[in-house]
Amino acid sequence: MVAHQLAALSALTGLVTHTWELLTLRFLLGVAEGGMLPVVLTMVSNWFPDRERGRANAMVIMFVPLAGMITAPLSGYILAAYDWRHLFFSTGVLSLLFLIVWMLLADDGPETARWVSPREKTYILDALREEQERKRASGKPTSASFGAMMRNPTIWLLIAINFCYQVGIYGYTMWLPTLLKNLTHTGMGKIGLLAMLPYIAMVIGMFVTSYLSDRTGKRRLFVLLPLVGFAACLALSVLTHETMLMSFAFLIGCGFFLQAAAGVFWAIPPKLCSPETAGSARGLINALGNLGGFCGPYAVGVLTQHVNSAAGVYSLAVTLAVAGLLALTLPKRCED
Repeated sequence: MVAHQLAALSALTGLVTHTWELLTLRFLLGVAEGGMLPVVLTMVSNWFPDRERGRANAMVIMFVPLAGMITAPLSGYILAAYDWRHLFFSTGVLSLLFLIVWMLLADDGPETARWVSPREKTYILDALREEQERKRASGKPTSASFGAMMRNPTIWLLIAINFCYQVGIYGYTMWLPTLLKNLTHTGMGKIGLLAMLPYIAMVIGMFVTSYLSDRTGKRRLFVLLPLVGFAACLALSVLTHETMLMSFAFLIGCGFFLQAAAGVFWAIPPKLCSPETAGSARGLINALGNLGGFCGPYAVGVLTQHVNSAAGVYSLAVTLAVAGLLALTLPKRCED
């Protein structure tokens, strides 16, 4: 349902003729996108036990860099050869193509999946059952209702971390083409190709971080380190702007850390909530946290216009550093 909406809204954006039409469609697109990630991550928790969930989340969220690697050069080519309307039409078509694959292969859980062998199905279900039994036996408090979840201070801490994280993510991704243009002074076609490199680094960063987190069981540490690394690379990309290759290398470093914490971060809510409320927790954290997706690009735009581009980038680095400080305060039970 969400994929249908995303494809339609993207294609319709290519038909707009007035500002209010563009704003309405982008708002509706945000509404549709907001419901997708919590649902998909809830499906992941139905398929993978905690010891594998960081990597599983990372593989699902891999759609971000993969989409970037495909659309960055494609967007540059379409903009250079045609116009922005054709860009939105093409993304709508791509969404429909991937929707067909999703409908053919996706299942809510192993119970209904016909393509999973009985042996694999038994392994998955037994592992998930043992995890829930250990959680109940430990006596550690979990939010068993929506009201209890809303009163859980750790949930609000996760919302704050995600908000700051999304400020950095969206601020960087939305302004990356402009940053590359200011740095390299080249055309949109070449900028599209250069923009692929941070996304390639992102794939590596997500795999490395989620693997180490699952292997060690440490969730807080592997949320903290990518946030700090992302902030440092942003600041250093500005400080070294006079040396193009070095500044670009730090922009690639930003890509490495960009989504590195995401898979680990989304493995935390199931530890704080019952299975019945974990999906609602993800939805709440995602919905309120994604407000940072507006604040980040807007802040960069305002600071770039009224101060300079460096001030905009530094604002993202400071916000990510705040997210890192907040991650330090996460309780130990987030990784037990």
